[in-house]
Amino acid sequence: MTARRTGRGPVGEVTRGTTAPNRLRRVDLWIAVTQTRALRTAARPLAVDLGYGASPVTTVELYSRLRVVAPRLQVVGIEIEPERVRAGRDFLAAVAPTGSYADLSFRRGGFELPVDRPPALIRAFNVLRQYDEAAAWAAWDDLRSRLAPEGVLVEGTCSETGRRAVWVTLGPEGPRTITFAAHLPSLPRPSDLAERLPKTLIHRNVPGEPVHALLTEFDRCWAAAAPQSVFGPRARWIEAVTRLSRTHPVIARPPLGGRSRWRLGEVTLPWSTVA
Repeated sequence: MTARRTGRGPVGEVTRGTTAPNRLRRVDLWIAVTQTRALRTAARPLAVDLGYGASPVTTVELYSRLRVVAPRLQVVGIEIEPERVRAGRDFLAAVAPTGSYADLSFRRGGFELPVDRPPALIRAFNVLRQYDEAAAWAAWDDLRSRLAPEGVLVEGTCSETGRRAVWVTLGPEGPRTITFAAHLPSLPRPSDLAERLPKTLIHRNVPGEPVHALLTEFDRCWAAAAPQSVFGPRARWIEAVTRLSRTHPVIARPPLGGRSRWRLGEVTLPWSTVA
């Protein structure tokens, strides 16, 4: 989808819709651990999965994972393509007798978000890849303006299998953090994650820009951490992140989440490191 109004219908355009089971498992679990305040603030919180693609599977997975930490959460999957909405509703019709997904629904729409109240969470993954930078910023501004006061927008991009991903969290006030995540055994160097940067940053990965400086320093720390490889790629990643927190001029304290998140091949940094 793109942030363009097509007549009087939904705001956006149809994307490729590529998806697969567990593609977004990493970001879902990260949300469940780190965004509980947003998910629990309202008595009846709402989460929106925007642009879920050709299959409803990732929306169903989001529902299952987040209901563990927010049992009263309602989840709405939104797609602009009618056939994709129909696929979601067909899934619900098939499982209706079990009652397992009573608070899950699928609706046709776009960035106007056809929901009845401000969401506590908007997850928009692999939606903005066809944007130019200015349009991506406009989409961020539009979506975060629709959040509940304590709500959060999680917007990002991942590989086809979900093994490499970068996502940004935004509150109503603007960007908060950026997270880099990877399957460590298959990661040659941290800067390989650059191809998953959000559209607001991907064209700024050039000398003189903060995001380029960050990834360059991360690669240097990764190289310095090479002796830890004898203990496996996880140990090397942890050492590289530790070194990055000591040497990068903007990171005034250890990256968010601590070693428990780093061990998973993640690192969450303040937005100011790339702004």
